[in-house]
Amino acid sequence: MVLKQWLQRGGHWVKQAMPGYCAFCLAPALAGRGWCSACLFELPWNNHACRQCGDPVLHGLELCGHCLIDQPAFSTTQAGLLYQGPIKQLIHDFKFHAATRSGTLLAELMLLTPPTALGNALLSVPMHPAHARTRGFNQSRWLNERLSRQLGVPMVSARRIKNSPSQRTLNRRQRAANLADAFVFETPPPAHITIIDDVVTTGSTGHALAQAALEAGATRVDIWAAARTPLGKG
Repeated sequence: MVLKQWLQRGGHWVKQAMPGYCAFCLAPALAGRGWCSACLFELPWNNHACRQCGDPVLHGLELCGHCLIDQPAFSTTQAGLLYQGPIKQLIHDFKFHAATRSGTLLAELMLLTPPTALGNALLSVPMHPAHARTRGFNQSRWLNERLSRQLGVPMVSARRIKNSPSQRTLNRRQRAANLADAFVFETPPPAHITIIDDVVTTGSTGHALAQAALEAGATRVDIWAAARTPLGKG
């Protein structure tokens, strides 16, 4: 299978891809796309997901157990892919190496499965200034700017005031505590906003940002991400 061959080659595939050729297998791409039909079919699509948090659920279910018990502050999550295989590598290259070719592919894949309602504005996940100076790249903002231009939807911004530790090693409860009161809006947001991000893990970041938006005057907050990490399988 072409994606298995891609995984064996490692993460340099995007650099090798030229316009007109599939970024995953280097075969001729579909017209105007960065992939071929075979690789598109083999990607880990998130076909049956919780309407609210995007976690995969059994066919026919609308909500996962977590959202039934403890509903997050955001209303819906649209994440068309799973954080697995080539998508995991794609996001890693984009997030940690600022690979804009990878970001372009992610934005194009997101546009294949857009949310049913975009709302009044798009919102990226803000970084704390100290983290921004160290990291130098905010993948959420990059995607937000790209999608805003392509869709003609304005952007709004929030500010992160809590310099909390990295979320990567924390469980769901620790992530929620880590992000409590982390975000503020300096001006009231529009009624319906959509948070743009690369990957949703537990939804803790989206929950904290949505809470801040609702407290600042928004009435509905949704999430639109490239991928969702299946809980317990990240």
